[in-house]
Order: sequence, then C-alpha cells, then structure tokens
Amino acid sequence: KSVSALSILQLLPYPTASHPSGSILVNGQEVMNLNTDQLRKIRGNQVSMIFQEPMTSLNPLHRVEKQIREVLFLHKGLTGTEATARVLELLTLVGIRDPQQKLLAYPHELSGGQRQRVMIAMALANEPELLIADEPTTALDVTIQAQILQLLAELQKKLGMAILLITHDLGIVRHYSDQVCIMSQGEIVESGDTAKVFAAPQHEYSMMLLRAEPKGEPAAVPAQSEMLLSTNALDVWFPIKKGVLGRVVDYVRAVNAINIDLHQGHTLGIVGESGSGKTTLGLALIRLIESKGLIQFEKGTISGLTQSQMRPLRREIQIVFQDPFGSLSPRMSIAEIIGEGLTIHDKGNEKQHERLVIDVLKEVGLDPDTRHRYPHEFSGGQRQRVAIARALILKPKLIILDEPTSALDRTVQAQIVDLLRSLQLKHQLSYIFISHDLAVVKALSHEIIVMKEGQVVEQGSADLIFKQPQHQYTQALLEAAFH
Repeated sequence: KSVSALSILQLLPYPTASHPSGSILVNGQEVMNLNTDQLRKIRGNQVSMIFQEPMTSLNPLHRVEKQIREVLFLHKGLTGTEATARVLELLTLVGIRDPQQKLLAYPHELSGGQRQRVMIAMALANEPELLIADEPTTALDVTIQAQILQLLAELQKKLGMAILLITHDLGIVRHYSDQVCIMSQGEIVESGDTAKVFAAPQHEYSMMLLRAEPKGEPAAVPAQSEMLLSTNALDVWFPIKKGVLGRVVDYVRAVNAINIDLHQGHTLGIVGESGSGKTTLGLALIRLIESKGLIQFEKGTISGLTQSQMRPLRREIQIVFQDPFGSLSPRMSIAEIIGEGLTIHDKGNEKQHERLVIDVLKEVGLDPDTRHRYPHEFSGGQRQRVAIARALILKPKLIILDEPTSALDRTVQAQIVDLLRSLQLKHQLSYIFISHDLAVVKALSHEIIVMKEGQVVEQGSADLIFKQPQHQYTQALLEAAFH
C-alpha cells in the first residue's frame, strides 16, 4: 500500500527501486520523468503526504513552528509575522489546544495525537489538491482517531481536495471512503464502490479481511486468586521549568493519585486518549520512571527500592512496547535479542539458552530457523511476536503490554490477541494492557481503568463498563470505537 503511495511523489529509494513500466499522472502531468526541481514544485504543494509515524517523520531537533514555517517559506515565500500567523491558523485548524504554547515545543514534548496533528498542519499548509494519508491514525486512540478523520473530512470539503487514504482499519474505510481498492501481495485483488465491496465482497482475501476483527472474551480466571500488584495514591509529576535558571513554576500531573489492584492471571486494561498518562502509569508501575505513592508487588513494597534492588524483580515483570521496530536493537539477531534476558538473569549455559530461545519462538508462532535474522527482515506482526517472546522467555508473572497491537493490521491483530490469550491461560500470566483500541481491550481485559488527563475517570469490571459506562468520557470512547 505504502510503496504505491510513495511512488506518486517519487519517494522510493531509487535506484534500488525502479518502475520498469506504467505511468503516474498528477493533474494530467507525467511524474515519472521529472527531475528533482520539478518534483519539488509538486511535493508539499499540489500533493502532500501524512506519514504513519509522526515521531520519525518530524525533525526532532526543530521546534514545531520552524517545521511548519519551512513549508510555507519554500512554496509561498512567507516569513516573519505573516508566517507565524499562518502557523497559528493551521494549528488551530487541526484542533491543537493552546497553539501559541505549542509553537515552541519539540516533537518529543507532544503526544502521538498532537504530533499527528502537526504533521497534518504541515501537509495542509499550502492547500494541496491531493492529500496522501498513509495510516494517519493507526498509532492514535479512538476518540482522537475519530477527531482526526472527521477533521480530514471537513478539511476536504473546505479545501475541495482529494484524499488517498491508506489504512488497514476497515471501519475507517467504510466511514470515510467513496471508492476502495483492496491489495494483497502487491496486487489489487478487488476494487469498486466502498458500499458495494463491503456489502458483497467477491475475492476471498476481501472476505477474510472483513471477518478478522479481534473478537472473543478474555481468558477465564480463577475467582480466588492472589493479589499480584497494587498501588495506593500513585503520582507522577513532571516539573515545568521557566527562565535561565530553570525555576520550577508548576507541574504536569501525568498520573494523579491512582489506585489499582491486579490479581494473578487477570488482565487489567488501561484505556484513554493519547496524552492521558496511560504509558506513564505503565512505566511507573515497573519503576522505569520515578513516582510518589505506594507500589506493592507480590506482597512486597517496591516503590522505595533502588534500581539495583529492582534488578532481580525485573525478570518477574516484563514489558512489550508499542513499536517493535524501535524496541528491538537493529544490530542484534532475533536469537540474541530474545536470549539477552537469560544472560542477565539465568545461570544456564549457551546450549540451554539456545533450547529456550527455540522453544519460545515456537510458542509465539515463529519459525525457529529464522532466529539468526535481524529485526528489519521481519514484518510488523512478526517483530511484535519477537518482542512478546523476549518478554516470555524469563517466565515472568506480569507482562505490561503498551499498545502491542496498534501498529498492526486487523488480521495480525486478531492473531496476536489469540496468542496473548492462550499464553495467559498456559502460564497463569497477569497482563496490564495499555491500549486505545477498545475492540482489543474488550477481547482481553477482565478489569478496566479509563484515564483522562492523568486521572482515573472510571474503573471496574470490563463487562460492566462496556455494558453500562457511567462517565460521559467513557461513553464517548465507546461511541467512537463501536460506531
């Protein structure tokens, strides 16, 4: 999907990639034989692109204002106050709160949803005729996903532009597209009016995609199980510093007075929009960032332990991160990545370690013969399986899953959910499942916490919350997810 889109703007790694035949016309103009200067007039002007991962497509060294101004300067020659005014107008247009304050922020200081909005502001700065949106909302939670797609739809009406929307989320396709093309292994297997294709898909791949929503119930759990992890009034505050001396003027209350209880073999789902403090809470629970308040694990208090005292406990508590490409070292083979924990925590020899690596690879559904390959040789779903294998190999009691399925397409998502469920039953694992995808949370969680701006707005059994949400924010989340 993405390769086709990147070809339109000639952004593939040429000459490694080539187009032996065919043609690409933008407004009737052939793009394939244009030189760099001619392409520059089209890129970001007539045709803009929003990428999947805004963290890697924004420059980490430049403030937001500078990055948006660059586009305005290149194509429209805007500078000074004129440019700043337009940047503010764009940030307001894409729904960023306190745009004035965000002008001076760096990308890492924004949440995922805000970064994606900045990316959209840049793409729309010159009012393009075609916007290519490559998975623009995969990494975002549902309320924000709905807002961003709504935003794109409104901007489309306002600016009269065409949108080429690349996504693996069929709900989005159904709601926001007029025509649809379904691709499998480099070929379009079916195309036509969205309503027609959804009502009566012809190709078996289309039918399989339409059936592949993550479904089912979380694994059954024993009624009386031991308490594994609990917190009391857990806070994580980040200081806001001003001036040359860095005076602390206030705090960002990322996690505020949170109490949770997690029993053995249970899954606790943590949901909320981006910037609500979900990931921060997850990192605080395993002491990867400093927090105030009480954290108990297996009846012992871990909130006061030093990092060296925490080390033996690290094998009991593992984490699977959101982006497997970022969390797996590109320089290590899969076998080294998965076996690394063993070298630190396990006294066995190399032969035993290799045996364990092979076993765990089989368990997560990967071919053990691929263990000497490197992460870039695997697909997103396979990389996520590697990350799960790395967490599993130490036989932990608790695994924190931080958005483990958000970057994967629906068919792969359903497989990963099934895998997590069967592993939980087999090993009596407890999960803390951080996600903004409520379909996945529903399929895995026994209890749920709903977070907004660092506070818990609702918590309780998953069944109850999905059937009768009390807080209006929870209702909005469910509305956006299961519309």
